[in-house]
Amino acid sequence: METKEILKTVRMIDLKTRGLVNNIFSGEYHSVFKGRGMSFAEVREYQFGDEVRFIDWNVSARVDRPYVKVFEEEREQNLLILFDASGSGEFGSRVKSKRSLMIEIAALIAFSAIKNNDKVGILFFTDRVEKFIAPKKGRAHVLRLIRELVAFEPDRRTTRIAPALEYAFHVLKRRSIVFVLSDFMDSGYGKPLKALARKQDVIAVRIYDPHERELPPVGLIRLEDQETGEQILVDTSSSDFRKKVQEQLNRQLDEQNRIFIESKVDLVDISTPSDYVEKLIRFFENRVKRFSSG
Repeated sequence: METKEILKTVRMIDLKTRGLVNNIFSGEYHSVFKGRGMSFAEVREYQFGDEVRFIDWNVSARVDRPYVKVFEEEREQNLLILFDASGSGEFGSRVKSKRSLMIEIAALIAFSAIKNNDKVGILFFTDRVEKFIAPKKGRAHVLRLIRELVAFEPDRRTTRIAPALEYAFHVLKRRSIVFVLSDFMDSGYGKPLKALARKQDVIAVRIYDPHERELPPVGLIRLEDQETGEQILVDTSSSDFRKKVQEQLNRQLDEQNRIFIESKVDLVDISTPSDYVEKLIRFFENRVKRFSSG
C-alpha cells in the first residue's frame, strides 16, 4: 500500500473510531476496566449526604467545621492488543476481510484506552512475534498504532498463537488488560493462554467470516489456504462433503471454546458483516452485570 493510500485509510479509521468512542463506546470501556483503586485527591467542606467515615477530623478540628476527604479512581492502566497478522486474516467473502475488521476493532479499543487515560500498545504476531510497540499514552501514539495496523506487512504467513502469549506473559510486568484479536485457527496455545490469564485480564476477540462456518452449495470451487498458498478443487454441491467440513469445524470450535473456558478467558465472537460496536457493547454490558452480581 502506498504512503498516500495509507494516510487516507488512517484518517478514515481515525474519524470513524474516534467518533464512536466519543459518542458511544467510552462509557462501556470505563465501566468494564476500572482503575486499580482509589487515591486521595483533596479535602473539601462537608456537604449533606457525604459519608461520615470520610470526615478528616484533623482538618475539621483546625477550622472548627467538618471537612471530608475526597478520593478519585486511579485510572491509569496498561492495555496490550495482540494482533494476528497471519495470512488467514486476508479472507473475507462479503463486505470486508477479517484483517480489516480487526484493524477497526483494534483502533476502537486503542482510542477508548487513551480517552480513559490508559496506556495502549500492540504486538503483531504470525507464527512468531513480528513487532512489539510498548504501551504509551496519547493521541499521537494511537495514530502511530493505527498507521502500523494499516501498513504492517508480516514476514511470515502461518499462525502460532503460543509465542505471542508467552511474550506478553514476560513483557507485562504489572496487571494489564490484554485483547487477543485472532481467528484462533491454531492449536497448542491452551497452556500459555491459561498462564497469561492468571496474571492479566485477557479477552479473546474471535474474528470469523460466515463462509468459514457454513460452506454454501455453489458447485465446484477452488479453495486456497491463505497461509500456505495450497489450492484444492472441491465440490460444494456434495452434501456429504459439506457435512464433513461442518463436523470438522464444529470440533475445532468446541476445542477453542474448551480452552477459553478452562483458561477463564472471556470470549466475544464477531463476524465480518456484523455490527462489531453493538457486539462489543453487549459483551461489556454483560461483563459488568456478571462482575457486579459476583
